[in-house]
Amino acid sequence: MDALQTAQYARALYTVHGDRAEAEAAQKMRECEAAGNRQEAQDWQAVRQSIRQMRGPNQG
Repeated sequence: MDALQTAQYARALYTVHGDRAEAEAAQKMRECEAAGNRQEAQDWQAVRQSIRQMRGPNQG
């Protein structure tokens, strides 16, 4: 998955799931790892990182 696709997936996931989007991407990553789909797991990891960047630093 290229950077543009990663950003599109991240944006769509964040739009649908809001603050839970990063957790959703992490779950998908774990499912892919468990199924032996290494490349797809790496793609989900990249989506997760992109979501983290969109959210910005934790404020509190």
